[in-house]
Amino acid sequence: MLKAVVLIGGPQKGTRFRPLSFEVPKPLFPVAGVPMIQHHIEACTKVPNMKEILLIGFYQPNEALSRFLVSAQQEFKIPIRYLQEYAALGTGGGIYHFRDQILSGNPEAFFVLNADVCSEFPLGEMLSFHRQLGNPDSFLMLGTTANRKQSLNYGCIVANTETHEVLHYVEKPSTFVSELINCGIYLFTPAIFHHIGAVFQRNQQELLLEESTNGWQRAEAIRLEQDVFTALAGQGRLFAYKTEGFWSQIKSAGSAIYASRLYLSCYSQCHPERLAQNQPGGPTIRGNVYIHPAASVDPSAVLGPNVSIGKGVTIGAGVRVRESIILHGASLQDHTCVLNSIVGWDSTIGRWARVEGTPSDPNPNDPYAKIDSETLFRDGRLTPSITILGCNVTIPAEVVILNSIVLPHKELSRSFKNQIIL
Repeated sequence: MLKAVVLIGGPQKGTRFRPLSFEVPKPLFPVAGVPMIQHHIEACTKVPNMKEILLIGFYQPNEALSRFLVSAQQEFKIPIRYLQEYAALGTGGGIYHFRDQILSGNPEAFFVLNADVCSEFPLGEMLSFHRQLGNPDSFLMLGTTANRKQSLNYGCIVANTETHEVLHYVEKPSTFVSELINCGIYLFTPAIFHHIGAVFQRNQQELLLEESTNGWQRAEAIRLEQDVFTALAGQGRLFAYKTEGFWSQIKSAGSAIYASRLYLSCYSQCHPERLAQNQPGGPTIRGNVYIHPAASVDPSAVLGPNVSIGKGVTIGAGVRVRESIILHGASLQDHTCVLNSIVGWDSTIGRWARVEGTPSDPNPNDPYAKIDSETLFRDGRLTPSITILGCNVTIPAEVVILNSIVLPHKELSRSFKNQIIL
């Protein structure tokens, strides 16, 4: 039997995702119409013999998370539990801390997935590749190709092209190492705990020497990438499976719009029912668009490509929306135009207003380009990026909001450009 673990992090992470992460834990942010981690869970449930999915993080158990767990268990008919860390334990510390829960029932192997990636999740292929290796104590990481410049922002894998063994692993190197990068999706056997345990013991011994006052926290925090993979590389234990499918990180709000596009485009294969169709008396749909059944859209609106409309959203006459996510309860009054933006929960955009951002998409001419994790500021100025309206923001009629971030509960009275409105 198999299990899966999704690492969802905690509230001090996701800072680049503000102001959206104020309202909902980042892993529950809707991408292509469903919470970000629902894509992970769905992929795990398609793997035969999957017995349980564990979410590990240090969010306080909250209503949104509990509600999500209940509905996901009902939909996918599989036990899904949330295990809360007492502190931020890192990507390896969390699974080591809860190793008894992961190993209960004696799984032959388990997947570990980072919550903030979007992917085709080729878990079945990883499993058969691992079985072909014929080494029960080997571990597998999913890799993909990045371009040379961007590879420095990721964990870089040097692998043997014949055997696929990982010979060398460096997390975010300062000079070019390899175009094969770590996707944050792994297949482990229980033997991995022996290696994480060795790091834990070593950390503890170092702390005894230092006798630092708050040492207990540091020994438990273990990073899979720097502490475990770097040591495992070149020992015949760690292998890389390269995917040709899509993959992207979801670090910033801009990357959520890009991830939404990737998921929407694969819905035509796996979830055609989630894509809106052009129908007589309905709005004009261009490209891939998700509209929640409980949204109300005027037939004269034009939506798409890459638009996701949440529950209870109202879209008035003549509205144009493109490359955007409209979150539940928002209202776009007649003739508004929304491009490359995320409109927060229960926000209102007045008639004839224009809300527009600058997309942060990867270079379309480079098949291996990834999305850049943009910094908010460059040379003291706000980097042009997608426009984000937090929740309950009111935009008056006939104004233009360009490349700006508006914090929640703001009522604007005029146009803004390239600003963070606090």
